Parts: sequence; structure tokens; C-alpha cells
Amino acid sequence: MRLSSLEGKLALLLFGAATVAAVLTVVLVDWIGSGWLAALMAVAVCVLPLAWVAHAAMQPIRRMLRALSGSVASYRDGDFSISLRTRRHDELGQLIEAHNELGHALREQRQNLVQRELLLDTVVQHSPTALVLTDATDRIVYANLAARHLFNDGKSPAGLRFNDLLDACPEAMRHALAASEDSLFGVEMGEDEEYFHLSRRDFRLQGRPHQLYLVQRITRELSRQEVAVWKRVIRVISHELNNSLAPISSLAHSGAELARRNDLERLPRVFEGIGERVRHLHQFTAGYASFAKLPQPNPVPIDWAAFLDSLKLHCEFRLDGEVPAESARFDAAQIEQVLINLLKNATEAGGDPDAVTLAIKHTAQSWRIEVADRGPGMSDTVLAQALLPFYSTKRSGTGLGLALAREIVEAHGGRISLANRDGGGLRVTVSLPAARV
Repeated sequence: MRLSSLEGKLALLLFGAATVAAVLTVVLVDWIGSGWLAALMAVAVCVLPLAWVAHAAMQPIRRMLRALSGSVASYRDGDFSISLRTRRHDELGQLIEAHNELGHALREQRQNLVQRELLLDTVVQHSPTALVLTDATDRIVYANLAARHLFNDGKSPAGLRFNDLLDACPEAMRHALAASEDSLFGVEMGEDEEYFHLSRRDFRLQGRPHQLYLVQRITRELSRQEVAVWKRVIRVISHELNNSLAPISSLAHSGAELARRNDLERLPRVFEGIGERVRHLHQFTAGYASFAKLPQPNPVPIDWAAFLDSLKLHCEFRLDGEVPAESARFDAAQIEQVLINLLKNATEAGGDPDAVTLAIKHTAQSWRIEVADRGPGMSDTVLAQALLPFYSTKRSGTGLGLALAREIVEAHGGRISLANRDGGGLRVTVSLPAARV
């Protein structure tokens, strides 16, 4: 045991107090003599020095405990600026040094967190993606600059209900944000049409549920992708033309040479080869021409029961819900072609074929036709480009199916949107106006 330690100091003080008490007891006994009075005074003389020593020894400990209690209370309130000063070299001094080191470490961590928060806030505030964070009551707790301009004319919407802001938004945006899935949608803004990609995530912040909305404007990216697509189209067409024209030119030269030699027996095979290449070229150009020269729709009243019976002759699906009793109005042949393409894609998505469903919902403003599957769904990149002409993830795909469906639906005054489903799979929604086109 070291004498400089707190235990050593207390032992030394107690030993000194006991020695003084013993000496005083001997003196009193010698002066007063024996008897109950001498015994009582001897006990008092022994206890008083010990009590004084205990009180004196506890004073610095009490001061240190009060200081530590106040410092811990400051830490609890988030104030890490307090440090304690001491000249002690015992256990209390070591405790104070450990406390000060803890405060220094907490101050550094707080400073680093503040700097990271400032950096993150700067990045988020100046991001072109609109970001809105809402709590469990649908109150907006955070919105960056892009979200303020998109939803609230540049003003901070903090504290407002998000649904109240959506009342002033276009119908397509309001419908997409009110849904529970990621989606790609277009909005008419003035004379232009803007396209957006919506992502939403649920998470817990400070132990409470929150929802994060990310709305990314992708019109420029789509324009760049369209230019890239048309360049790819030119390359594809040039490649197909060369693959057909080169054999035709070679066969024509061979036919001319055979005619010059009067070798007429081999000429039919030459003409057959030329005809085969011409038919292939005709089929190739006809597919692209059907997309480029889509006729205007001819809307007529449609009975859903008869329409679905006709659709089942071309593809298999399970009807989700009842057949609407009300009649719709659209071009039956064109919308049937749209649904055939969508159902074919859903069947080929790789999920359970029995999980391919078709649902029809009616609102006051529109008819909603939903084709859903349980395949792997689409990545954000594919969702953003799936409706572009000639974009395909299939090795043998032409990239015209979804693009043609989009052209047909928009020619009817409607919209088509794609969204991944909870639990896996894709849902394609075709919205057609309920009023006459």
C-alpha cells in the first residue's frame, strides 16, 4: 500500500488519530483517576479525533463527487466543454484525469459529427433530386431546395402535411406520390412534359418511423438517352441493310454471270436466294414502320367481358377482381395489342406464370388496367429507360414492345407507368381517360 494513495492517506490519518486518542486517554486517567467519569471522558477523547479525521478526509471526496455529478449532468445535456482541475495524485486524481480524457474524446466526436452534418446538409440541399422526409403523422420534417421549388414555390414546407402540398400538384405526380411503390411518371408543366423517377423508403429515425421521398427529374437524361437510342437505331438498320444488300448484290452478280454463260438451270436458285433476303428485309422494315406509322385510335364503346374473352385467346392471365359492369371507350384492337405485349413480358419475366394477373379499376376520371407479375422486377436504370424506343434487356429483343404500348396509350390521352412490387415483381399500370377521347 502506497502512502500517496487515498487508502494510505486514510490509514495514516486514522493511525494518527488513534495515537492521539490513546495518549489523551492515559493523561486523563492519570489526572482524574479511575471510575465511570474517567471512562466516559476517555471514550469521548477517543471518538472526537476519529470523527474529526473522518470529516476532514471526506471533504475532498465530497467536493470531487459534486464536481463529477455536475459534469455528468452537463454531458447528459450535450455540453462536453467542462473539464475538472486537480492537483491530486491519488485515485481521485486518476478518476478526474479519466473524466477529462472522456470529455476531450466526446468534444472531438461532437465536432466531427457537426462537420459531417454540415457537409451532408450542403450536399443534400444542393442536390437536384427533390428530397422530402416525413414523420409518422405525415408532417414534413425536412425538405431540400429542390423539394421546396417542386412542391412549395421555393418556401420551406417544414411542419406542413405532405398530403396538403400534393393537392396543388398535377394529377400524375399526386397519384405516384400517393402510391406505395417506386415508379416512373410524366407530368405536363406548362408547354413541356417533364419526366420523374420516384423512390420511397421507410426507416426509423431516433426510434420513430419516418418516410423518405426522392423525386428525380430525368427529362434531360431521357433526351440524352433518346439521342443515343436513335444512333443505335441507325447502326442497327445499317447493319441489317448491309446483311441483306451484300448477299443480294452478290447473288445478282452471280445471276448476271450465269445468264451471260447461258447457264439457266442454276438461275432459279439465285432468284430464290434473292427473294429470301428481300422477304427478310421486308419483315425487318415492316416492324419498324408499324411503330413509326401508328394510326390514330378509333375509340368505340367497349364491353369488358367480351374484350377480356377476346384477350384470353391470345395470352393467359388471372383476373384480379371482378369484371366491370360499366363500359369503357377506346380502340379495342390497339389496347388489346398493348395488353398482349404487357402480358407476354410478364409471362417471360421469370416468375410463376400463374402469378401473372390483370386488374381493372374504375375511377371518376380514368380506367386503370394493371398487369402484375412476380418476376425479379427492374433496376432503377432499367425503369428509367424501359419505355424508350429500341431499348431492350433481351438479347433478341427489338425494344419496340413497351415503346409501342406507350405510344398507343398516350395517343388515347392516357399514361403508362412501371413500378416494382413489394415482395418482388413488376406492376405496369395503363391509365385511360374515362371520358370520350
